[in-house]
Amino acid sequence: MSSTPKKLLVLGAGTAGTMVVNKLRRRLPHDQWSITVVDKDDVHDYQPGYLFIPFGINAPEQIRKTKRPFIGRGVEVVMGEIERVDAEAHEVHLAGGPTLGYDQLVIATGTTPRPDQTEGTLGPQWHREVGEFYTYDGALALHDQLDTFTGGRLVVHITEMPIKCPVAPLEFTFLADDWLRRRGLRETTELVFVTPLDGAFTKPVASRALGGLLEEKGVLVEPDFMVERIDQDRKVLVSFDEREVAYDQLVTIPLNMGADFVAASGLGDELNYVPVDRHTLIATGHDDIFALGDASNIPTSKAGSVAHFSVEVFVENFLEHVAGRPMTHRFDGHANCFVESGHGKALLLDFNYDTEPLTGTFPLPKVGPMTLLGESRANHLGKLAFRHVYWNALLPGRPIGLPAAMSMAGKNPA
Repeated sequence: MSSTPKKLLVLGAGTAGTMVVNKLRRRLPHDQWSITVVDKDDVHDYQPGYLFIPFGINAPEQIRKTKRPFIGRGVEVVMGEIERVDAEAHEVHLAGGPTLGYDQLVIATGTTPRPDQTEGTLGPQWHREVGEFYTYDGALALHDQLDTFTGGRLVVHITEMPIKCPVAPLEFTFLADDWLRRRGLRETTELVFVTPLDGAFTKPVASRALGGLLEEKGVLVEPDFMVERIDQDRKVLVSFDEREVAYDQLVTIPLNMGADFVAASGLGDELNYVPVDRHTLIATGHDDIFALGDASNIPTSKAGSVAHFSVEVFVENFLEHVAGRPMTHRFDGHANCFVESGHGKALLLDFNYDTEPLTGTFPLPKVGPMTLLGESRANHLGKLAFRHVYWNALLPGRPIGLPAAMSMAGKNPA
């Protein structure tokens, strides 16, 4: 008489969740494990593509697809709103009453912009003079708004860290500079970058390089700016220390937070991110809950590359864990980020918990073809090509030839 299969329940069918179910379905025996993934809808967006929509570079149909075709056979898909996790009962409660049990739980519900957390953001000019590109609807609205822009003060603003893809606001600024020049509007536009950081980026070497690009492009930088409210009537950002930054068109990156059910379940920090061991990704105080992708509090970028590299490590650890063995693989915080710099060029950053972005070549020493912390056409083409890799290899869980651990090969010492 066969025993009942154990239940792996994955919350979230975004980048990390989809990769997890596809990879583990191939590795876990069907008669021993059932796999279920839960999400609120059947829409999957290629989120790096949001950046390009306002400038007309990506068509919306290249960005948005349905989720189910990317989830492998043998995985049950449940659509519903997650209300809370009952960790003691090993259950997840969905809105409307359904309850799903689990033996092992993976939280991969990402992070979401929360404009409601900053006073004045959601006023009558939201998605108009106060725009954003961190959602699909916001990116489309910003495209329409920029279409009518004829000059003035264009302000790109970060509310607080951490955010999805921390280089994206810089990329938007560089692309805006390029877009304005091509339209003959750069001379009549003051481009301003407002950040809570003391420089362009969180890592010193990269911050100097990216800050140099901002200066070279004539972008004004307002650092150490902690926004208290947006005054839409006066068209100004107001900081807690009462500084003001005026705008004609504001592009704001709202506070990012994890899912509300994480807080309701007592599993999150003050921003609803799940505290985990940064190497194994197992939730603090639990032996049957993991958090992957943007849903965890690991101290590295909230980016698709981190989801990819961490899932590679997680899969091997998970197989050891459910077999009753110690987890022997360690995620090193590896992040790999293209940075669009305009004019058909981009930079590439490659770093981890312990090593900040350095100059050099990637992935091969001297050969490249990508350059690290240096602008090149190859980097730009690499970023554009990655959309195809994402849909056709990354999500289905196929290998893409990059090691999960960061390598020093090709990097120049700081």
